[in-house]
Amino acid sequence: MAATVRVGLTGGIASGKSTVSAMLRELGAVVIDADELAREVVEKGTPGLAAVVEEFGPGLLTADGHLDRPAMGALVFGDESARKRLEAIVHPLVFERIVDLEAHAPDGAVVVHDIPLLAESGRAESFDAVIVVDAPPEVQVDRMVRDRSWSVDDALARIAAQATPEDRRAIATYVVDNTGSLEDLRREVQKIYGELTDRRA
Repeated sequence: MAATVRVGLTGGIASGKSTVSAMLRELGAVVIDADELAREVVEKGTPGLAAVVEEFGPGLLTADGHLDRPAMGALVFGDESARKRLEAIVHPLVFERIVDLEAHAPDGAVVVHDIPLLAESGRAESFDAVIVVDAPPEVQVDRMVRDRSWSVDDALARIAAQATPEDRRAIATYVVDNTGSLEDLRREVQKIYGELTDRRA
């Protein structure tokens, strides 16, 4: 029975991490996206959403019974107490889903955990390998302004709030330089995936 290879995937905002994640999925990796799961566990009708409403009140629901994400974001932004109360509900549910998804991964799978704040979390050592997607700040800013219609100041503030590129590189087994073409990126990801599958032996 081939061993599962557990991989952490991270990168600064607008570095191209989601593109790398999608490429790894195409190559056969089992991708577990923590942000995606955090949305999933508070979908309409879930115990997670019921717990959020019980803690924060029904004012956080839209007219059709979904979580009003902008209202939730506004509530916890800058209010550490509210953020911790929300995390106390969401994080255990996400962890439960992660454990379940890992348990059901095929034998010998490359299981990739897409974790934006991996360098900040101190959890890098729990993985067999860490992939860091890297792009210079000016490229990140350009992408945020172009693709998300953010101001330059907003983009710079978001970059400043994250770990430094040096911090991320310090935990990296592989650094993916995402400043070339999509084909350059695909070749690099294929090479890394090949090396990760070799670790299963």
